[in-house]
Amino acid sequence: MRSVFAASAPGPLQAAAIIIPLVTLALGGVVGAEEQVALSPLETAVLRESEATTTAFNAGDATALGGLFLETGELVDEAGTVHAGRQAITELFTGFFGRFPRAKVEMVVDSARPIGEALAVEEGRRLIAMPDGGASLVRYVAVRSKQGDRWPIASYQEFADDPLPTAREVLQAVSWIVGDWVDESPEGRTAISFRWSDDGSFLLGDYTMSAAGAGEAKSTQRIGWDPVNGQVRSWTFDDDGGFTEGRWDATEEGWVVKSQATMPDGTTGSATLVISVKDADHFVVQATDRIVGGIEEPDFEVTISRKPPQPAGPTK
Repeated sequence: MRSVFAASAPGPLQAAAIIIPLVTLALGGVVGAEEQVALSPLETAVLRESEATTTAFNAGDATALGGLFLETGELVDEAGTVHAGRQAITELFTGFFGRFPRAKVEMVVDSARPIGEALAVEEGRRLIAMPDGGASLVRYVAVRSKQGDRWPIASYQEFADDPLPTAREVLQAVSWIVGDWVDESPEGRTAISFRWSDDGSFLLGDYTMSAAGAGEAKSTQRIGWDPVNGQVRSWTFDDDGGFTEGRWDATEEGWVVKSQATMPDGTTGSATLVISVKDADHFVVQATDRIVGGIEEPDFEVTISRKPPQPAGPTK
């Protein structure tokens, strides 16, 4: 992403759905009217300076923004361009507001720590939103110098914030499961079929299980990416009304899935599934720690094989 201070307007924000609508954050936590966070004097001062930056920027006041820097302060944008001195920084913002008069900023202060008695390092994120929906998100590091009861900026540097991975990119690690599979164990037969969703954001699976004297049961499963917790998750829905949620953690051989189930009658259960990928056509599922309605159930292990392609029908 180009610097927001470059000649052209910033491009769309990759992770806008997470950042917008804007929320006010302070030092890594949400501060609400009902919640009081104990801040140190330095943290309070840094937040006050950050709020002054937001106020001046959203008012389009380049002079006030320049005044938040030392006379000899510098600003290094994400493109690496150095703007040295208060006058140069003021001119930078003047030019920016001339091109983008309705741009708005939100500052997120993640941390503030002292370096001796007169210097402090502030780290955070800066989001500039444009009226047309475009936005620019960067990380920044600011060095502040204590001047009386103020902490003007001696040095401010921006770093491009790497875009979050898409769900499809993350789920490539599980995409080996796409296709048709079958388990024909002595206890019964399970047919499994997985495919990508049309939008590429999920892996969709269908299970058909049959056992002698028990009839046929069907389930559907959706495997997706949870960006908040940074984890692959799955949701399984049975045709009798039961459902299961799984949390997936990668291993060298495959995945460990911690699952929590709810039965149609309200009974709950849990299990740990270890999925080991043996080759392109086989994977093994080991189920342990199986508890249903408070009763421990026996472990089991099954090998799932890729279903060979069906022979083509006769040609006419």
